[in-house]
Amino acid sequence: MDIVQLQQKIRDEKKRRNVCILAHSYQSMEIKEIADYVGDSYGLSLQAQSAQEQSILMCGVRFMAETVKILSPQKTVILANPETGCPMAEQIDKEQVLLIKKEHPEYAVVAYVNTTAALKTVCDVCVTSSSAVGIVKKMDATDILFVPDCNLGDYVARMIPDKRFHFMQGGCPIHARVSALDVEHARQQHPGAQFLVHPECKPEVVKLADYVGSTSGIMAYAKKSDCKEFLVGTENSIAEQLSYECPDKRFYPISKQLLCSNMRLTTLVDVYNALVGTGGEVIELDTDTLQKARVCIDKMITLG
Repeated sequence: MDIVQLQQKIRDEKKRRNVCILAHSYQSMEIKEIADYVGDSYGLSLQAQSAQEQSILMCGVRFMAETVKILSPQKTVILANPETGCPMAEQIDKEQVLLIKKEHPEYAVVAYVNTTAALKTVCDVCVTSSSAVGIVKKMDATDILFVPDCNLGDYVARMIPDKRFHFMQGGCPIHARVSALDVEHARQQHPGAQFLVHPECKPEVVKLADYVGSTSGIMAYAKKSDCKEFLVGTENSIAEQLSYECPDKRFYPISKQLLCSNMRLTTLVDVYNALVGTGGEVIELDTDTLQKARVCIDKMITLG
């Protein structure tokens, strides 16, 4: 069986079984082609909420499937490949945050959406990379404990200088691989290209960008821009997808190191097996976790 044949079998089965397939933007093109919705983690959660289907198949990593379950607890949520984790989401646990809150009760805890359901239960508000600045600006608190990504936190802090930010040393090990030297070399090779970067990259890299934004923001900017060449400072699948969607433009990965092995674990075969019930994992969260983790997400929706 070739890729096209397997894709058609998946389309037939998802229709027959009434399943909605979500694929994060970092998934491979053959998976994104059979998904009902493609996007970032929070956007996919909203799509799951509005989907008519009562079964959701997530092609992404575990925290994304958990977020879908938090927002749609009545639906069956399946993670296509149970081994897909997120190093950043797993860096900090709720016990560490509870200890800091005990020592510093004045801190408001802001959790990046790239965190586990358990960690979200002890945070005040959740944010995405695109909404973080706006949400933190609206918060009454002056002291902000931003977890887990200190690079994204640094970007938010520079946008809001009148608040005090405190960090735990976490972050995305993939985005953190990019250096200012990588940017310099890429600009020498493509002098007319604009540099688009995700704020999970190091501050010295972010400062060199022509545009800073979320995965969705980077894609939207590139599509609307009159520029014809771009250096892409996020997971390399985005440069690939943009090349398909904007064939009249050129997209160059800023570094060959920007590959998320967890995102690449999920295959079309995994999707098919999860769809027919011979693979995947049904995400189960207890009632207490569902209710408490929902609080910081609802706060994000209110402020954002």
